[in-house]
Amino acid sequence: MNLQDWNYQSVDWNRVWRKHHAQKAMHERRGGRNWDKCAKDFTKAVTRGDYVEQFLALCDAHADETVLDIGAAAGTLAVPLAKRAESVTALEPSAMMRALLKERCENEGIENIRAVEGRWEDDWSALGIKSHDVAIASRSLVVNDLSLAIAKLQKYARRRIYISTLVDDGPFDRHLIAAVGREFTPGVDYIVVLNYLRQIGVYANLTFTTHREARVFASLDEAVSGLSWMVNDMTEVEETRLRDYLSRTLVEEGGALCLPRTNTVRWAVLYWDKEDACGPEC
Repeated sequence: MNLQDWNYQSVDWNRVWRKHHAQKAMHERRGGRNWDKCAKDFTKAVTRGDYVEQFLALCDAHADETVLDIGAAAGTLAVPLAKRAESVTALEPSAMMRALLKERCENEGIENIRAVEGRWEDDWSALGIKSHDVAIASRSLVVNDLSLAIAKLQKYARRRIYISTLVDDGPFDRHLIAAVGREFTPGVDYIVVLNYLRQIGVYANLTFTTHREARVFASLDEAVSGLSWMVNDMTEVEETRLRDYLSRTLVEEGGALCLPRTNTVRWAVLYWDKEDACGPEC
């Protein structure tokens, strides 16, 4: 290719996104029922580190504003945001995640979160979702069509939009996944999202959250349970392989078991105001 004839506008970035997702093995894709199985372990995993604090420091949601949290899980962000915003709508396909969110709200006395069963591909209007001041897709951009997701964020946000998405391998441990016998396929890196946004005329701000994640467990059983969310629909044979791998790999320190690798996990946070978006998706 003659580099003088190439520019980022000549690449169909949504097609790049779609092609990558089409190549991912079916066993790596997760729907609501798949998340039901690992909801509790995944919820514990995402509370490690200080991602929430770093994201909230970037998130400008006012006390008189409404927030739409897409892929809200068990309220990782919805709960703290409900304490600073007027209300939060938590869109989440997993029944178990919604149950955990409800339990957390009851425990913390939170009454301004509305949980809605739904996916990116659903008709949000039919689900009773209206426009909100702020729309957030935090670590939840799991959708085959990137243009669909961006268009919905633009449609349902009145003021500002936030996306946090993968950098490199994200939170996944490719050594662990290989030990189980699966082929690891990394997700789509944030650069595709950034380029697509620029292509449609959205000038997104870009920053990163950074976490040094030490995976520490009280026992081998806890380690198996706490890391199994990385492998979708794990079989008994694969769980045996995981247990064997961890028994050989975990190192005892201070009465606990930890993986000797301390992962640096980065998430790209892209955000923009609706008034600064001039593309066809506005």
